[in-house]
Amino acid sequence: MSKKPIGVFDSGIGGLTILKSLRRALPHERLIYFGDTANVPYGGKSKQAVTHLSMAVARFLESRDVKLIVVACNTASAQALGSLRKQLNVPVMGVIEPGAQCAVQSTRNHKIAVLGTQGTVESKAYLKAIQKRAPQTDVFQKACPLFVPLAEEGFANKPAAELIAREYLSPVQKSGADTVILGCTHYPILKDLIARIMGPQVHLVDSADTLAQAVKLFLQEHHLAATTGKGGLKLYSSDAPKKFTASAQKVLGEQIPQTVLKKLNA
Repeated sequence: MSKKPIGVFDSGIGGLTILKSLRRALPHERLIYFGDTANVPYGGKSKQAVTHLSMAVARFLESRDVKLIVVACNTASAQALGSLRKQLNVPVMGVIEPGAQCAVQSTRNHKIAVLGTQGTVESKAYLKAIQKRAPQTDVFQKACPLFVPLAEEGFANKPAAELIAREYLSPVQKSGADTVILGCTHYPILKDLIARIMGPQVHLVDSADTLAQAVKLFLQEHHLAATTGKGGLKLYSSDAPKKFTASAQKVLGEQIPQTVLKKLNA
């Protein structure tokens, strides 16, 4: 058993969907979350830039003496996970593998669609992870870059969000996929809208729940899980901490401590 905290990071508020699932699945764990709001979104940045920013955040979390770092960002998982694992002294988990595994288990017609940022789609990380597990699966990828700012700015329930979502999802519907991966941690904030457009016959894979269960299993297998005591939460952001706290309270649905401003050494 280890009482050390778990570090979690994303470019903004998207990873809070994973944080919420982690708090539900691991009530005894202390969690430290870093939202790199000064550099959101990561999705349109180069692999070099994403890796550089991810390393800066991860180094900060490592300095907080965490026992595990959870990359709660699909773009960073797709483009920086290998570098993080090579250079850090703590284990690192990303969202791609658990999401791909869940999708392969869920599909009935062997057609899976992936919604993601431009960076995640171009990396083909989900495509590779799915076809490694099920080579005969057809994978349709669709970049949805405007979903992140819609989520960040609280526009998930506005008419503009539905117009944009219908435009993005039209080719996804035509692909015939019966399983759709929400391949960005911001996208669960738009989950109800996406589900309504895609219809009840399509299964949505939410990376938040799949990753939380993978983290729980990892901690148990490596005897790192905190099994007693009250969990805790500390939030950091690289910009606009008051706005981040307000957004976090909406996503988490609970009163939380004020976010601490922490500029990155990047």
